[in-house]
Amino acid sequence: MKVVILGIETSCDETGAALLVDGKITADRTTTQLLHEKYGGVVPELASRAHMSLIAPAVNGVFEDSGINVDELDAVAATYGPGLAGALLVGVSYAKGLAQSLNIPFIGINHLEGHLWAGEMAYGELPTPFIALIISGGHTLMIEVNGLGQYRKIGGTHDDAVGELFDKTGRMLGFPFPAGAKLDADSIQYRKTIKAKNFNVNPVHFPRAKIKKDEFGFSFSGLKTAVLYYLQDKYSNSEKTLPNKYEMQYDIPDYERIIISAAIMEAVSDMLITGLEAAWDNRYRSLVVSGGAASSSHLRTEFSNFAKRHDIPIIIPSPELCTDNGSMIAWIAYKHFINDQTSPLSLQVDPSASLFKC
Repeated sequence: MKVVILGIETSCDETGAALLVDGKITADRTTTQLLHEKYGGVVPELASRAHMSLIAPAVNGVFEDSGINVDELDAVAATYGPGLAGALLVGVSYAKGLAQSLNIPFIGINHLEGHLWAGEMAYGELPTPFIALIISGGHTLMIEVNGLGQYRKIGGTHDDAVGELFDKTGRMLGFPFPAGAKLDADSIQYRKTIKAKNFNVNPVHFPRAKIKKDEFGFSFSGLKTAVLYYLQDKYSNSEKTLPNKYEMQYDIPDYERIIISAAIMEAVSDMLITGLEAAWDNRYRSLVVSGGAASSSHLRTEFSNFAKRHDIPIIIPSPELCTDNGSMIAWIAYKHFINDQTSPLSLQVDPSASLFKC
């Protein structure tokens, strides 16, 4: 007898829905809310309203794409946290309503757990124990994973998340939101031109922060400030002051913007790899990296080099599965479903939901 699960993701600004049949994703639709670009970041109220208009088309679309009928569903899953309260409420309310109308189980999913196991969809069963790194706009976490639900926090950011750092420094450089893809593209171009010896310029170096009382912790706010001071010092005469100091834009030649982007990416990758090296233990059988910032080609290369040095497999989902999506929610819901782990309809959204048991 086949198992059919609908997964819904609305934790931030992606409206995602996916259908899973017997452990395989048969349809996935994800819509990114481009309306936030002009604000330089996600506006919570606008995100919630957008989810309300996008969720039904996304859900109806995956049923159309797969040829599955809604009455074939065995369970409906949705992200209940962490994330934006209003955005989470849209997805959870829709999922609960559908589950109740069909008299089938509802499964509330922790958004971070979805990212944690997203790589399993492409790579198969993940060797445990493994060390995982979740890097996104809202999270930077290093985790020891011993199995489903068996998670231990190793370290995390004390301030900005990696994706947040990319967006804030990218805005200083005049890049549109989200800025990570442009920073990454510039960094890759820089590496190619340096290799071809087409750049006759001095590289830029930004500091790598270390947390004295937390050897496994990360801090990216100092890097953000270092970029700000560098731009103010070098381009102060062409400064265009905006309401937020991190939204200042400068008249920077394209080739210099590429050099600065590369310096930011190098600093971030160095700090992440340093953290992984400090936490590494020969017990770990693989490295799993996920979250939106894991789409970066620059970072993926550095993580692959780390895995080669330690002679372990590296699992990084495709870029489509690194960003928020319904497939990862359907997948982890399936793992819970076959273990008879469902949720009461009384489950509330939790914007600050933790992955770890107290």
